[in-house]
Amino acid sequence: MLPAPTVRPIGEGAVLIDFGGAISAATNDRVVALDRALAAQPPVGMVETVPAFVSLMIVFDPLVTDGNEVAAHALALLETASTVQRTPREHVIPVRYDPASAPDLAAVAEAAGLTPADVIAQHLAGEYRVFMYGFAPGYAYLGGVPPALHLPRKPRAERGHPVGSVIIAGAQCLITTLPMPTGWWVIGRTDQVILDPTRDEPFLFDPGDVIRFRRTE
Repeated sequence: MLPAPTVRPIGEGAVLIDFGGAISAATNDRVVALDRALAAQPPVGMVETVPAFVSLMIVFDPLVTDGNEVAAHALALLETASTVQRTPREHVIPVRYDPASAPDLAAVAEAAGLTPADVIAQHLAGEYRVFMYGFAPGYAYLGGVPPALHLPRKPRAERGHPVGSVIIAGAQCLITTLPMPTGWWVIGRTDQVILDPTRDEPFLFDPGDVIRFRRTE
């Protein structure tokens, strides 16, 4: 049985509903379900929600309500949150694995004891779940990297990686939305726009969505 959630204040204007335990799809399902339930039935004074791997932060206006009321509202919704159904969207993301797009492909293959073609095949075979956004705008943390490709991060970050870099570290995959340094392994690149501030929904993915990668030239 999954553990009961705990509640703790985050300053004067937020509470954190923590579902605890290890990162898993089952735990994240509870986070996503409560997030959607709160969107459908927000408490008075709620400003926004911030879903993460195993927790949900609820930001509120302290001049309108307080953390106890917000937490009580959220916990009451938990009993019915699982009924707020939404079929996860599936996204197919095209990826190039040529040397210019995948500067770390050979190094990943060597570290994993595979050929570059095997690394590509493993990456394409994975089914990835959007767990959360974090670190930078549009950075969706995807779980589901096949175990054969689980590598620790590099000892230091490297500069100069462009938007659309497909990067992996441990069990996670990410598509960069800004040019910036990274200590993750760059194994491909996509032209798919993940972050577009001009769209009604700037982020392409929602937590709980499913991602698959398709090779393109």
